[in-house]
Amino acid sequence: MSDFITLKDNRDFSRLYRRGKSFVSPVLVTYVIKNKSDNLRFGITTGKKVGKAVKRTRARRVIRAAYYQLYNDLKPGYDFVFVARSRTPFVKSQKVYDAMKNHMESAGVLK
Repeated sequence: MSDFITLKDNRDFSRLYRRGKSFVSPVLVTYVIKNKSDNLRFGITTGKKVGKAVKRTRARRVIRAAYYQLYNDLKPGYDFVFVARSRTPFVKSQKVYDAMKNHMESAGVLK
């Protein structure tokens, strides 16, 4: 799991929100932008609308699991931000995976 690089700085998230391409589904919002390196980086945000701490943690866990499944199929050199929606903690992880895969296909970042 040490291969995964996460976004932590507010400026990285802001750059994706401003300039990135967004893809929306009922369980997930994905922002994608090309970065200057050959690394894949990702960040996850969950707002208070998702629920209390337990639900927000579950939403992050499900999104992270879906990303780890798709990781080997992604082209290098992109940044991603995944935003949990209010339905995210209540759906099965397969549904989040399907939504994420559709977003990645639409973005053209799958190999």
